[in-house]
Amino acid sequence: MSSGASSAAAAAPAVSPAPSSPSFRLFRSPIHLFVLVILTVLAATGMVPASDIGFAILSIPYIYFLSVFSFPALAPGPSPSVFGDRKRNRIRATYVLVSAIIGLYLPIAYILEGVFNGDRDGIKPAARHLFLLSCQVFMEGVTFSQAFSLPVRAFVPVAYNSRRLFSIADWSRSEFAKVEQQQQGLGLRLLAGKGLVMANMAFWAFNLFGFLLPVYLPRALKRYYSIAHTSKD
Repeated sequence: MSSGASSAAAAAPAVSPAPSSPSFRLFRSPIHLFVLVILTVLAATGMVPASDIGFAILSIPYIYFLSVFSFPALAPGPSPSVFGDRKRNRIRATYVLVSAIIGLYLPIAYILEGVFNGDRDGIKPAARHLFLLSCQVFMEGVTFSQAFSLPVRAFVPVAYNSRRLFSIADWSRSEFAKVEQQQQGLGLRLLAGKGLVMANMAFWAFNLFGFLLPVYLPRALKRYYSIAHTSKD
């Protein structure tokens, strides 16, 4: 869903393949329609704070600002992929799948189970993470479909991943503060919630500090300026 999260399985970093056509397609794959439904439902049911909704809304004009004034597209059509060889693409696809399972599908199951058990307040912290990740995947689809430049495409996962680490930290505090569920015989759900939030914290912290910032973003900038230099010559 970002350099590794917005592909067919997507739900996390910025590793989606380049679009096959420069034409505008808002929904590059069913996952983008799927996450749009998720983020709409979460926002409409009041499970997401206004600050996160505002962040998602304000990120849209800022992305267009970057694409016009800071990192305009160098040529019509899709930007080249940051990672080219097939072996790395296979590794990236596996990474994207893992990110989708940990960050998207398991939290969905956890939230649905919480709704079924009447734990609406207890699942709100998890809903924040799911909302922001859904927004990230959707915006990655937009930036790829619109053929934005590589630095702008890299901005989306970096910005959203950074924001989500704070929401995951809040989620973690909420999970480890729960005691009533243990007393009500819901110890298994409590353990599942703790395991899920710790898995997300570990994965997305690595994704930001071990992949996006030291690997993906520098390569995107290097590729962008290399193409810019070549086009000037």
